[in-house]
Amino acid sequence: MNRLPQPWLWLSLILVFWGPAVGQEQRRPEQRLQPLLNPAPHADGNAVGALPRQEDQADRNNLAGRKPVFQVVSRFLAAGLKPTHANVSYGPHKRNVLDVYLAESATPTPLVIYIHGGGFVAGDKSHIDAKIIRSTLDAGMSFASINYRFVDGKDVLFPAPQHDGARAVQFLRSKAQEWNLDPNRVACFGGSAGAGISLWIGFHDDLADPQSSDPVLRQSTRIQAIGTLGGQGTYDPVKIKELIGGRAWEHPSLLKVYGLRTLEEALHPTPEKQKLYDEASAITHLTKDDPPLFMVYGEDDPNPPNAQPGAGIHHVNFGKQLKTQMDALGIENVLVYLPEAKGRDVAKEMIDFFRKQFAKRGSS
Repeated sequence: MNRLPQPWLWLSLILVFWGPAVGQEQRRPEQRLQPLLNPAPHADGNAVGALPRQEDQADRNNLAGRKPVFQVVSRFLAAGLKPTHANVSYGPHKRNVLDVYLAESATPTPLVIYIHGGGFVAGDKSHIDAKIIRSTLDAGMSFASINYRFVDGKDVLFPAPQHDGARAVQFLRSKAQEWNLDPNRVACFGGSAGAGISLWIGFHDDLADPQSSDPVLRQSTRIQAIGTLGGQGTYDPVKIKELIGGRAWEHPSLLKVYGLRTLEEALHPTPEKQKLYDEASAITHLTKDDPPLFMVYGEDDPNPPNAQPGAGIHHVNFGKQLKTQMDALGIENVLVYLPEAKGRDVAKEMIDFFRKQFAKRGSS
């Protein structure tokens, strides 16, 4: 494998998930991590967290019109690196599309699937730095990047994005023979919303339906490894308030994903909404047969000065909760806290973690 210099891999991680914070090294690690979920800068602007349709559309238009540093650099680095198959439809919705980069191999390759962040209202599969893709390919693993439906507070709610992610896994498995993929060695990773979807896929019971008329839905949704950056194990506002404190539980997306209008509703869910909270939260599905997890966090202060709704949504307590429960179940996991990770190449560590898990399973 052609190894990239350590500084490039670390820079790649920053460009992918911390884009707007590049060049602001004086900021604390948790501050550099904050943009991970929030590429739409006005998404937290509403006092009660509701995100009106016109405000939501403005945020998406703003995102589309901006040229964040990670996108500019990614395009520069992507010269000569194009998807083997681009904008492939994996489901019935217009955002059910993915790109796949196939590693050259005489035998079936493992697959790493990237799921973008953006608070479930923004983001795109192209928001991944080419260095990450290249290092994965050089490690002999194929790479895919997916889009999924955005929630709109009305017609598209949780767990639609999670089900889209699961269907993407099924679709890619259905292409295993055609694309020389090993269906028994699949990992998902992402930042923030993408991390939450990756966790949900990893922990949820298999959604395969052997009797389905859709051949894609007959495939397994189970994966062999998970990677997260600033991920949330729970999307239950009540539990987030208890776990994190501060204003994390007030994040606008936590109302929108459930079709709620007020914070009061969020803290006093009906039995039906509580059932949905539980279904949409990865940690409620965690069992001892679930895959190993590599997680990275930077935030440690849920109440920074002038805290806005959602501050602390990438707090390390999410990771500590996951680690405690996974340790109790005997599931391998790694928790990296950025302020204590100086000099470590966590991007390479995550890729190596995937390789280690795949090696345990051998090839198909």
